[in-house]
Amino acid sequence: MTPVMALAMAWTSVSAQHSLVYPIPESELVVQDFTIPDHWPRAFGLEIRWNSVAAIWGARDPQSDVLYLFREYSAEAEPATHAAALRAHADWIPGLVDPSANGRPQSDGYHLVRVYRTLGLRLESVDNVLESGILSVWQRMRSGRLKVFASLTKYIEEQRFYRRNEKAQIVKEHDALQDAARCLVSGISRLRSKPKPTPPCPQPSPSYGGPHSWMAY
Repeated sequence: MTPVMALAMAWTSVSAQHSLVYPIPESELVVQDFTIPDHWPRAFGLEIRWNSVAAIWGARDPQSDVLYLFREYSAEAEPATHAAALRAHADWIPGLVDPSANGRPQSDGYHLVRVYRTLGLRLESVDNVLESGILSVWQRMRSGRLKVFASLTKYIEEQRFYRRNEKAQIVKEHDALQDAARCLVSGISRLRSKPKPTPPCPQPSPSYGGPHSWMAY
């Protein structure tokens, strides 16, 4: 038996006991990258774990209500490094994070949020409930109101193996970007448009020495 055949048989055995969370063809989900109009509201979902951070940015077309996932980030580093990388794209974009994610105490989660806020991130807290959040993401996918840029290779690869076990429980492996995307969808009402440039302050009129200065001449 060749290694390829062995791998195929092993995957068939695994897939018989597991089911994909989002069983949708990539051809219906993935689109080519394009320049997002400035007026489209956007935000990023943030998943903070003890040794890593994952984030995924989304922008919503106000006319069609389609949410486009257009940028991803996933790395292990110190908080300052993460914050700098997240701000580098556009520091006005708000981040959506669930302080109680991954079963951590809410007080600990809020402390993490404060740490990243002090590092310059505009973070807002949202409830990222697992099953209802998955349902919201799935409904958007099925209705064509969630699309993924082709450049998001890590997210797409994760989704291929994002699955439930034989007890219908989510398999918590290599799913950080999926959690970040669910957080983004859960807080979709928090998306914001790019701020307009502040107009320059009017310059004061030249002073001529008061209303009777003409008398000097």
